[in-house]
Amino acid sequence: MNRLTLIFCLLAPFAYSLSPMSACTNFLVGKNASADGSTIISYAADSYTLYGFLHYVPAADHQPGEMRAVKDWDTGRDQGQIPQIAHTYNVVGNTNEHQLTIGETTWGGVSAMWDTVGIDYGSLMYIALERCKTAREAIQTMIALVNEYGYASEGETFSIGDPNEIWMMEMIGRGKNQKGANWVAVRVPDDCIAAHANQARVTTLPLKGAKTKKGITTSKDGNWMWNADIITFAREHQLFEGNDADFNYQAAFAPFDFSGLYVCEARVWSFFRHFSDEMDQYLDYASGKTFLETNGKDCGKRMPLWIQPNHKVSVQEIKDCMRDQYEGTPLDITQGPDAGPWNTKLRYGSLGFQLDSVQYWYERPTATQQTGWSFVSQMRGAESAHAGGIFWFGVDDAATNVYVPMFSSITRVPECFREGNGDMTVFSWTSAWWVFNVVANWAYTKASAMRPEITTHQRKWEDQFNSQIAMIDAKVADMTPEQRTQFLTNYSCLQAQNVTKDWQDLAIYLLVKYIDGQEKKVKNGQFELTPQGMTAYPNRPACPENYLRTIAPHITHE
Repeated sequence: MNRLTLIFCLLAPFAYSLSPMSACTNFLVGKNASADGSTIISYAADSYTLYGFLHYVPAADHQPGEMRAVKDWDTGRDQGQIPQIAHTYNVVGNTNEHQLTIGETTWGGVSAMWDTVGIDYGSLMYIALERCKTAREAIQTMIALVNEYGYASEGETFSIGDPNEIWMMEMIGRGKNQKGANWVAVRVPDDCIAAHANQARVTTLPLKGAKTKKGITTSKDGNWMWNADIITFAREHQLFEGNDADFNYQAAFAPFDFSGLYVCEARVWSFFRHFSDEMDQYLDYASGKTFLETNGKDCGKRMPLWIQPNHKVSVQEIKDCMRDQYEGTPLDITQGPDAGPWNTKLRYGSLGFQLDSVQYWYERPTATQQTGWSFVSQMRGAESAHAGGIFWFGVDDAATNVYVPMFSSITRVPECFREGNGDMTVFSWTSAWWVFNVVANWAYTKASAMRPEITTHQRKWEDQFNSQIAMIDAKVADMTPEQRTQFLTNYSCLQAQNVTKDWQDLAIYLLVKYIDGQEKKVKNGQFELTPQGMTAYPNRPACPENYLRTIAPHITHE
């Protein structure tokens, strides 16, 4: 293979495995790997039917006999009810008042293990956030729920973190009408970073010295857990054969196809390369090159589950990684003929196309146009010395969004992030999701010109927020809990509204400046006028030379 902008394989051997709802990305940072000692989880919720709003459930006390409704997160399907507990916690997005944070990516896996009866993956996350204080407690709660009610989803990897620990938990069901799940949870070392992107990543289990209690096996060091019969189950269902020591969770329940590498593992590879100088050795693996060359018999040199970063990782760096489009790599989606003359990453159709019985694939970066919303959760620990956890929240494509600080203790959602302020088919000029979509979709038409202007606004806001955090911490230090909550709620809501208003103005500015393929001249921040007060004649830039050479053979010439 040469340049990897379009890569293809024969349709027969390798199935097109990703569903439209299953394309998300998570990055994880241990507390000793971060610049400020926080644990960090990021999450992009990607779907063409997912509207971007900030989920919010206030803390509440509940009466005996009260029930909680369960609805499938993806479809809205009624899944029944479960008993409510006496007290539930304040939940802001995917974090709660104790700074517990949960994200996920869907990988599907062996379809014979799927079921639609029980509790779906989205409900598991939000129920755990309502009920749990720590990552370990959340894992126990989620497992108890699927054991009692069943697991009504495909294969998932969950990111589960609190201010002290970061965990990855991979889960798939046990087949139709079967309660429980086949799962493994592993703690990311405190000095490491990890990631997952729609492909199961856990392989062998540390069996030596492990102990089993009440159906859960725990490793000798306490940093791994899995259902006790996982190997026996896999063997009985012809998903694994061999010695127990050779059992591989990923190979048994989510065997690689081409998309699992090129569409999924490549995002993990690109994240790791920002913090390691040793990732080039895994390019043939992540790009699927070895997989294709061996007709699916070998994946090549496999990436580790986590790495030690070559420097302490800042929260801003994780925000920037959420905007990754493979720039500067052979997978750069902003380059090549399919990016058009203006370097857009927008691709029509799905992840690729079929032509003459051949499947062609586009790159799939972390920053994608179909993101509903994304976050970077900064779990800073106890609130005694500062304002607590920060849920950096943004809507639409992360490449053109702004991550606004929503503190984990807030008790109100800003109007621009409110559920019900517009939806997928109802436009609202006061909805951040719609406003950011207006800017992003206009920018896709001429990305190389408009992206730098959007980035300037993006940086202005995030630099401002970053500089304000220390001042906010100092300001709330002597406040009562009630005063602190009110102050942080007002601050978060105000900043979200201010950003949305700025993006409204930016949308109008970009429309006026770049309308009809031209570029109006700007001087001192204002559109340039002639001495007579007329609009100055606009620039009319031609396509870049490399693109002109591509189309020249098809254009009439003298």
